[in-house]
Amino acid sequence: MGAVPQSLPPLTLPSFSMDLWGDLLGASILISVIGFVESVSVAQTLAARKRQRIDPDQELIGLGAANIGAAFTGGFPVTGGFSRSVVNFDAGANTQAAGAYTAVGLALAALFLTPLIFFLPKAALGATIIVAVISLVDFSILRKSWAYSKADFAAVCATILITLSLGVEFGVTAGVLISVLLHLYRTSRPHMAVVGRVPGTEHYRNVLRHEVITDDRVLTVRVDESLYFANARYLEDRIYDLVAQRSNLEHVVLMCPAVNAVDLSALESLEAVNERLGVIFHLSEIKGPVMDRLERSEFLKHLSGRIFQSQHQAMCALAAQSNPDRMNGPEVRGGEEVRQVLVHGCS
Repeated sequence: MGAVPQSLPPLTLPSFSMDLWGDLLGASILISVIGFVESVSVAQTLAARKRQRIDPDQELIGLGAANIGAAFTGGFPVTGGFSRSVVNFDAGANTQAAGAYTAVGLALAALFLTPLIFFLPKAALGATIIVAVISLVDFSILRKSWAYSKADFAAVCATILITLSLGVEFGVTAGVLISVLLHLYRTSRPHMAVVGRVPGTEHYRNVLRHEVITDDRVLTVRVDESLYFANARYLEDRIYDLVAQRSNLEHVVLMCPAVNAVDLSALESLEAVNERLGVIFHLSEIKGPVMDRLERSEFLKHLSGRIFQSQHQAMCALAAQSNPDRMNGPEVRGGEEVRQVLVHGCS
C-alpha cells in the first residue's frame, strides 16, 4: 500500500468561489445522482435479505447530511458503497450503531495503525472486496431478461459492459438513459385494440383474441397507455386508419381504462380527431383525475358525442339508436360467423 498519512482530516471551510462551483457543477450533479442510485440499490438489496423495507427519502436526507459533514472535513463525496456495505452486513451489522463503531475504528486506525499497512499488498484488499461483493453478482438476470424482453436484455447487457469498461458512473448513467429511451419508444406506439362485448357478459375484449359481439356501425378502440406528446400523433393516425376501413361507421368510442394522464399535445390530437373524424366521437371509462383536466379545457364543450362511465353503457346507448334489423345481421371475421345481438344483451 505504501505510505499512508497518519492523521485525521482537519476541519475546513468549503470554497465558495463561483468559478470553482461552475467548474464542478456538472460533475457534482452526476456524482450526486450516481451516489443516490448506488446507495438505494445496495440498501434495497441488503434490506430484501432480511425482509425489510427502506425509505428512499430518508436515504436521501442521510446522504445529504453526510455530504454536508464531509464538506467541512475535506472528505470525499459520501455514498453507500456496495463493497463496504456488504462487508458491514456480512459482519453482522444490524443498526446504525455499526456506522458509529466503524467511524471510531477508522479514526483509531488513521492515528495509530497506518504504519502497519505499509507493506500490505493491494491484492489482499482486492480479494477482500471481491469476496464481499461476489454475492451481489447475479448472472441469472441475463437469462431472465432474454426470455422476458429482448429490449430489456439489451439494456442490461449495455449497462454491464459499460460499467466494466468505463466505470460505475458511466454504466449507471447509460442504463438510466437506455431505460428512458426504451420507455419513450414503447409508449410512443401504444397498444390499441378494437374491442367487442364478450357474449353473456358486460366485458369488452380484443376482437383478435376473443369471440365477441360487435356492431358494424360502432367502432370501439381501447388504448392501453397514457396519452402524451410521444404517442399523440400515433393515436390520431391509428383512429383515422380504422375509420377509413369501415364504410358504414356512425360512431367511434375511445375506451380509456388505462389512460392515467392526457397532456396538452394529446389533448390537441383528441380535438383534431373530434373535428376531422366525420362520425360521432365518444369517450368511455375515463378516470377521475383525467376527467378533471379535460373539464378545464374547451374539449368537452365541442365534443360531438358523449362521455360514458362504462363501455357497456356506451354500447347500450348507441345500440338503442340503431335499427334492430341491422343489428341482427351476421358479421364474418376470421372465417367465423358472429351474430350481433347488442340490443338483446342490454335488455
